[in-house]
Amino acid sequence: MTLPLRDPTTRVVAAAAVAAFLLRFPGSLWPVRPDEAGFTLVARAWSPQPDSLYGPYFVDRPPLLIGLVRLCDDLGGPLLLRFVAALGCLVAVISAAGVARLVAGPRTAGWTAVATAAVVANTMIDSVAAKGEVLGIPVILTSIWFSLLALERRSPGWAAAAGLLAATVLGLKQNLVGGLVFGGVLLVAALLTRALSGREFARLGAAAAAGAAVPVLGTVLWTVLAGVDLDVLWYAVLGFRSDATGVLVTGETGAPAHRAAALAGVVLICGIALIIGGFLAHLPGEWSANPPVAAATLALILTDGIGLVLSGSFWRPYAFALVPATALCAALLLRRRSKRGLAMRSVIVVAAVSSLLSVVGWTALTLTGSQPPGAVYTGEAVADAAEPGDTLVVFGGRADLQFASGLDSPYEYVWSLPMRTLDPEYAELRALVSGDRAPTWLVEWVDFTTWDEPAGSALADVVQQHYRVGGFACDGRPIWVQVDAVRPFVTVDCDRPPVGPGL
Repeated sequence: MTLPLRDPTTRVVAAAAVAAFLLRFPGSLWPVRPDEAGFTLVARAWSPQPDSLYGPYFVDRPPLLIGLVRLCDDLGGPLLLRFVAALGCLVAVISAAGVARLVAGPRTAGWTAVATAAVVANTMIDSVAAKGEVLGIPVILTSIWFSLLALERRSPGWAAAAGLLAATVLGLKQNLVGGLVFGGVLLVAALLTRALSGREFARLGAAAAAGAAVPVLGTVLWTVLAGVDLDVLWYAVLGFRSDATGVLVTGETGAPAHRAAALAGVVLICGIALIIGGFLAHLPGEWSANPPVAAATLALILTDGIGLVLSGSFWRPYAFALVPATALCAALLLRRRSKRGLAMRSVIVVAAVSSLLSVVGWTALTLTGSQPPGAVYTGEAVADAAEPGDTLVVFGGRADLQFASGLDSPYEYVWSLPMRTLDPEYAELRALVSGDRAPTWLVEWVDFTTWDEPAGSALADVVQQHYRVGGFACDGRPIWVQVDAVRPFVTVDCDRPPVGPGL
C-alpha cells in the first residue's frame, strides 16, 4: 500500500498548505489592527441589552464572529485570532485541492493548492489582520467541496454538511453568501441538465436547507435567550448595511476611488483577475464539459464580484472573498492539456513568485520602521499620560488607538462608518463632550470637518470650549484633553519600528 505522502501531488498540497500557514506569521510583527482591536473591545465589553446587541459599543457584525474573538482573547489574547486565521488558510488550501480533485482530476490538485496558497499569503491583500473575510475562506471552500461530494455521491449527509458550513460562514461576515449560492445553483443546474432526478434533487435540497437552518436558528435562539430584541439583531447584521451604503454613496468619492483602483491593481497582480478572467474567456467550453459546475462557478464569481463592488469601501481584504472562485477556476482550466492549461500553470507560477516577494518586501519594510503603526504609538503615549478613570474618544474611528490606550470610550462608535451613519451630524458626540460623561481625552485622528463641514465645525467649537491641546499624534494630529484635567503633554515617537510580535 502506498502511503499518502509518497504521492507527489499529495506532497505538493501538503507543502502549499504549510506554506500558507507559515507565510501568515510575519504579520505577527505588526500590532493589533483597527478591526481586530474594535472586535476585541466589543467582545470584552459584551453586555447584551434589549435594544443593543453588544452593549457599550456598536458593530455591524454577527454574534458568531464576536464570540470567536472573545474566545481567542480569553485563551491567548487578541492576537490568537491571527493563529486561527493562519490555520484557516492551511485548511483552505487542503479544501481547494479537494475541490480540484472532484471537478478536474487528481493531477490538478497540487497546482490549485499552490494557487490558493499564493493568494491567501499575499501581503498586498493583507497578511496581518484576522477578519471575517480571511476567516471565512476555509469555511466556504469546504462547503463547496462538500456540495460537490453530495452531488457526486447523491449523499444527503454531505449536502447537510455543505449547507451547515455555507450558512455558518454568514456568522463571520454576513455578505459571504458564496457557499450558499454555489450549492444552490449546482443542485438546480444538475436537475435542469438531468444529472439529478427530481427525487434526488428534493432529497439533497432538503438536506442542504436543513443544514443551513441550524446556524440561523442557533443565532436567533441565542438572541432570544440573551434578551435582545430580534429587530436589533436584524439591524446590526443586515439593516445597517443599507443605511451605511447610502452614506458611502453620498459621501466623499476621492478616497473610495483610490482604494478601488488599488484593489483592482492587487487583484490583477496577485493572479486573481487572470485566473477568473481565463475561466470567463473559455466559459463556453467549460459549460459544455460540465454544465452544473460551470453554472455554479459562474454564479459564485458574479455573487462575490457584485458584493465586492457594492461594498462601496473597496478595502483590499475584500479580495479574499474571490479566493474560492479563484480556486475553482484554476482547477477547471488546469485540467486542459492545451495552451489553456499551460497558460494557467504560468499564471500560478507568477502568482506564487508575487506572493513570496510581497512577504519579503513587507517584512523588510516593517522591520526597518518604514511604515510605523502611528495609531498604536499614539494610544500608548496617551496611556502613559493618563490617570486611572480617564476615558478616550477617537474621532475618525481608530479602534487600534483606543485599544492601545487601555481607556474605555463613552462613545459607542469606535469605527467611522457607524459614526457617520448613526450620528451623522455628531449631535451625540457634541452632547457627550459637553456633558457629565465627557471623555478625558479626545484624539482628532481625522479632521472634524472631513465628512461634514458644518457638523464638524460645530463639533470643533464645542471641543474648543471644553478642551485644550494636550499633545500631538503622528502627522500633527491634535490630542485634546479636558481644560481642567492636569495631565502631562503627550509626545509620540512615530518613527520607531514595531519591537515585538504585535505585543
